[in-house]
Amino acid sequence: MKDQVRLDIPLLLPEVRDEADRCVGRLTAELRGRQGIKRAHIVAAKGEFPAQLCIHYDPDLLPLERVREIAKGAGATLAEKYQHIHWSVDGLSHARKARTVADRLRKLPGIVEAEASAVGAIGVEFSRSEVTKAEIRKALAEMGVRQRAEPGAAPAVVSKNAHAHPEHDHGEGEHEHAHGGIFGPNTELIFSLICGGALASGFAIEKLAAAPPWIPLVCYLAAYVFGGWFTLREAIENLRLKRFEIDTLMLVAAAGAGALGAWAEGALLLFLFSLGHALEHYAMGRAKRAIEALAELAPRTAMVRRGDGGLSEVPVEELVIGDTVVVKPNERLAADGFVVVGRSSVNQAPVTGESVPVDKEPVSDRAQAAAQPDKVSAQHRVFAGTINGPGAIEIAVTRLAADTTLAKVVKMVSEAETQKSPTQRFTDRFERVFVPSVLALVVVLLFAWIVIDEPFRDSFYRAMAVLVAASPCALAIATPSAVLSGVARAARGGVLIKGGGPLETLGSLNALAFDKTGTLTEGRPRITDVVPATGVDNAELMTIAVAVERLSDHPLAEAIARDGEQYLDGQPVPAAADLISLTGRGVQARVNGDMVLIGKAEMFGRDGFAPLSAETAQTIERLREQGRTTMVVRLGDRDLGAIGLMDTPRAAAKDAIARLRALGIQRMIMMSGDNQRVATAVAADVGIDEAWGDLMPEDKVEAIKKLRAETPVAMVGDGVNDAPAIANATVGIAMGAAGSDVALETADVALMADDLAHLPFAIGLSRSTRWIIRQNLVVSLGVVALLVPATIMGLGIGPAVMAHEGSTLLVVFNALRLLAYRDNGGSQ
Repeated sequence: MKDQVRLDIPLLLPEVRDEADRCVGRLTAELRGRQGIKRAHIVAAKGEFPAQLCIHYDPDLLPLERVREIAKGAGATLAEKYQHIHWSVDGLSHARKARTVADRLRKLPGIVEAEASAVGAIGVEFSRSEVTKAEIRKALAEMGVRQRAEPGAAPAVVSKNAHAHPEHDHGEGEHEHAHGGIFGPNTELIFSLICGGALASGFAIEKLAAAPPWIPLVCYLAAYVFGGWFTLREAIENLRLKRFEIDTLMLVAAAGAGALGAWAEGALLLFLFSLGHALEHYAMGRAKRAIEALAELAPRTAMVRRGDGGLSEVPVEELVIGDTVVVKPNERLAADGFVVVGRSSVNQAPVTGESVPVDKEPVSDRAQAAAQPDKVSAQHRVFAGTINGPGAIEIAVTRLAADTTLAKVVKMVSEAETQKSPTQRFTDRFERVFVPSVLALVVVLLFAWIVIDEPFRDSFYRAMAVLVAASPCALAIATPSAVLSGVARAARGGVLIKGGGPLETLGSLNALAFDKTGTLTEGRPRITDVVPATGVDNAELMTIAVAVERLSDHPLAEAIARDGEQYLDGQPVPAAADLISLTGRGVQARVNGDMVLIGKAEMFGRDGFAPLSAETAQTIERLREQGRTTMVVRLGDRDLGAIGLMDTPRAAAKDAIARLRALGIQRMIMMSGDNQRVATAVAADVGIDEAWGDLMPEDKVEAIKKLRAETPVAMVGDGVNDAPAIANATVGIAMGAAGSDVALETADVALMADDLAHLPFAIGLSRSTRWIIRQNLVVSLGVVALLVPATIMGLGIGPAVMAHEGSTLLVVFNALRLLAYRDNGGSQ
């Protein structure tokens, strides 16, 4: 005999973000080894319900309460042992620095995993018993990386005045040249220009003036100092990690040139490399600032009306849920909430990417809206960072400053940068093999004088030239720069893409699956037909239907409860009780002690429910031929009749489908729980060839798995009711995520607006990003492939450095083109 119990993951592991976390795997592994526990596995998050741990156990060996104790104890032990941190930091100015920092953190005792990104985001999982947060901060500080001070804000939200605090503790090393240094934020660029000036002076004196030899030598040495200052510090950090990075290779080449007396060429190498580095930092900084600019959209203070009715200006961090914030015309909103006073139009483009301002009006019942803020409709709901139109409004705050939709978006975008794309992981692996291979080749070339008749000086010079030519600078930055720019541009257009993986994969797909309700249709069905059975009138049928459906939050139930009152003829609606949801089929409840069933026709005649009467079955058949979604109402053992509903296709759906086809999406499937004929009619209306109807939620998961076995596929839905199917797709896409925390958390790609027109923009941007990554790889590898043979055949260090640094800057600025990406078919 075997029973099972399900426990919410957040209750067992409060710090864990999702079921893919390592700690969840440790928990299931821990439980599987316990006597009496047969199996432990994870049930994915669904709707408003979080991911759950499902435990199959033998009740003869373990009682239920003991199973719960064991699971909670194991979770508490893991939560006590392991901790997750996600920090926003200063000092990660480029991808190579981020990679070095992550590698160094991984070498600390107790660090399980560490990721870092050039946008200043660090994620670490560590064992509490082996390392502390203070030790992690100390290790970061030794590398010139400092945690950003952001009181009262979400961890990844960048304070508008982050660099204005006198107490802000700037670190050493990388942080100094990225954020200050002796000449401020442009220290590295100025050092590079000084290097160039010293090089030019030395060369001019050497060639044009009859000066002692030591004078140009001093100029060249000065060029070495200024050109190699930051490069040397990064090389030292890499050597501590026993890594040979590009900086190390350049220093070796410059030192070799100096040893040969070619001081001018060595100084030219350092000048061009440092100049390229500085310009790379500047270019990457542009992409980083595009992300940081999102956080600066929300004002730092708000005008609040409290208690006595007077107005006071307070920092947004001091706002509490329930506060009333006054927003003047043309001001930015300071908090998430809903309108309670006034009417206006709000420009939501900063958060949702919608190009047209959205009309807002006050809620009819503030108390009811405050009790269920997630149920407030779009015409009442507002977001921090959006811009008020011509009318003054007052809003009730529903989220703290650290929990606003904007704060979560900025935080998730920053965290997304720590998630490497498949191409980036490939280039990392390639570099780990390529760099040692280059060093081996250089060692071989150093002894070329033994084989061919030339002095050692020439062999050494050739080896140094090859060292410069083969340094994979452009390769290292080719993918991260494109991913950073692509994610930043998507966020600015109202699309949240969680990392390089989804960004690249989305651009490679040629198959999409859509949920019907709320995705291709408005998600607001209306009653079109009320067909009572013989001997039953409209009022009796709808009285029972409205009584029961008032208790449900399903879109069809809401439509019946909303539209059904016009059929009541003034009759009072009795109270319904004991509602049971029969997922994917209907509901069961009691009215005046009698059992009521409301649901699809397929629900009847199975699982102990009596089949439909012949009359009701004929009514259902007729309504379905007209393309209606149907619901049968049964009271006791008597069919009261049927209700026909219709959900209007979205106005933008047909155009969006056409644009997706133009982008190269060859196969599109609509999935629906509706009858096949209804599904086929809706699909044809919006331009989709394949429609799969009569699907229960679990059937949609199986359908996605089947599709995924044939080809990579994205699933598009609302991210709530279809979360399991989205989770099983190659890429999960959720619409209307600005109003749904669940959608923000579960999807790989979140369309912040409830607008299908943003999907072609997201896919087009992903395809452009993928194309630019390919271009960058061709340039970076192609330049190396050309330069290495050329330097072996005699090309000098100077031309090699120019081509090398030119390719690095080319791939960075090529990637920055994504920041200006425009969707030709839309308004982004």
